[in-house]
Amino acid sequence: MWNGIGKNKRVLVGMSGGIDSTATCLMLQEQGYEVIGVTMWVWGDEPAEAAALAREMGVEHYVADVREGFRDTIVRYFMDEYRAGRTPNPCVMCNPLFKFRLLEEWADKLGCAHMATGHYIRLTERNGHVYVCVGDDEKKDQSYFLWRLGQEVLRRCIFPLGTYTKPRVRDYLRAKGYAVKAEDGESMEVCFIKGDYRDFLREHCPEIDKEVGPGWFVNAEGVKLGQHKGFPYYTIGQRKGLEIALGKPAYVLKINPEKNTVMLGDAGQLKTEWMLAERDLLVDESEVLGNPDVCVRIRYRGKPLPCEVNRLDDGRLLVHFREEASAVAPGQSAVFYLGDRLVGGAFIASQRGIGMYVEQSK
Repeated sequence: MWNGIGKNKRVLVGMSGGIDSTATCLMLQEQGYEVIGVTMWVWGDEPAEAAALAREMGVEHYVADVREGFRDTIVRYFMDEYRAGRTPNPCVMCNPLFKFRLLEEWADKLGCAHMATGHYIRLTERNGHVYVCVGDDEKKDQSYFLWRLGQEVLRRCIFPLGTYTKPRVRDYLRAKGYAVKAEDGESMEVCFIKGDYRDFLREHCPEIDKEVGPGWFVNAEGVKLGQHKGFPYYTIGQRKGLEIALGKPAYVLKINPEKNTVMLGDAGQLKTEWMLAERDLLVDESEVLGNPDVCVRIRYRGKPLPCEVNRLDDGRLLVHFREEASAVAPGQSAVFYLGDRLVGGAFIASQRGIGMYVEQSK
């Protein structure tokens, strides 16, 4: 159990105005903390609900208008990844580059030793390192999105909801007199997207259709099957919305942005035993490389897959799945676990040329 709590009981809470951050504030108050709230205004209308809740709880509250920086950093990354033929992970990028960076800056400015959010994760310490651990509510566990947080940040963090399930949090709010708030719905996974990401791309990157334009669906042999609307509008593993009739279910296997082609095939062709990953961040490399007990998630809410991880001479990771994986999507995160402990992560790389590395490893 992580016990990095110092004498300074002043804590900065990232307040969205939702169920989880509200419960976080109340729990920390009960534990004797002086709670300060900050709401990051990243998109849309000014977040008035969080300010009203802060007043009701007697919490000192600030709004950080960071819309311009969010657009320039996270939204730009989101659009650029699709334009490069990859599938982005905006939350994975937002947490270290934006959310927790700003929390740390505001915590320093306001004299708060600690930072807290409503993430459903736990922390533990082992061999001098602080590790993110899977939360008790497996349906709400958000560890996957936090693999890029550094040690200095984690040592200042408190996550009160890690031992709670979402139904228990709702019950807690009702018991504390917040019955209406307890009935709130779930928040969106990508805070700035409402509806289909393709419509978002067209609205915020209107030049994309002129830059890319229609291309060809092809099969594994390169034979043209029909036209598509442009490679940014497709993701690995996609089956619905292809708008092409082949007489059998078809899935997106590969995307080639240089040729503007989208390869289609059957579900079996999506499966693989190997994967390349890059730009890794491992808490303790000796725990991960070559360890037969490591598992990896290749998408949020994907099941952990047993694997072996080794480093190539070029610095990338070669991951061998002990059971077949499906729909390995470049740009997504590969997050490594030992049991419930997150031990590192990396971005799934282009899989071009992987056959050579597989042969060398056998």
